[in-house]
Amino acid sequence: MAKPAQLLKSIARETRGAEIAEAAAVLPLMFLILMGIFWFGQAFSIYGAITRAAQDGARAGSIPYCATCNGSNTLGAFATNAATAVQNDLLASKLDPSLARYPATQPPLLDCRSGAAVSCAGSSSGGSSNVCIQLPVQLTNTGSGTTGVCGISVSFQYPYRFWLPFTSINNQTIWISAAASARTETR
Repeated sequence: MAKPAQLLKSIARETRGAEIAEAAAVLPLMFLILMGIFWFGQAFSIYGAITRAAQDGARAGSIPYCATCNGSNTLGAFATNAATAVQNDLLASKLDPSLARYPATQPPLLDCRSGAAVSCAGSSSGGSSNVCIQLPVQLTNTGSGTTGVCGISVSFQYPYRFWLPFTSINNQTIWISAAASARTETR
């Protein structure tokens, strides 16, 4: 019969179960990292989609075209064009336009003509728009008392809910912001 000291030494040298213990310690952490990569990738994808929607909205709102205005290009027509473009881009990206909302802080932009602050205005193209459309706004300031380039600004926020168990951001809704501006075209 083996001595107890020799038996303990042979058990201590045995490593057959070490791989299972190491895998049990490492795999949950690896799984959490992979889930984080996936969910942050989804958030980045939504950020790209809403940024593109804001850019397309600003571009569409800067062109003096309105098919339903009977020849009069009013500021409401520009806002309608911008809101429609944003809505179409969000739908094309499989995002719900009704979840968008005004930005938490309104961009501090000034009117090109009067120099007064311009507040957010939505449009009523197929329902109320949750997109902050400001126009005509001063996009640049020359610093010499003269107005710079006039244009349109489009901004909004879109919600994203993380699902990352065992972290502080699990089931937290973050609001991803998008903003774009474009110089108003004159034809």
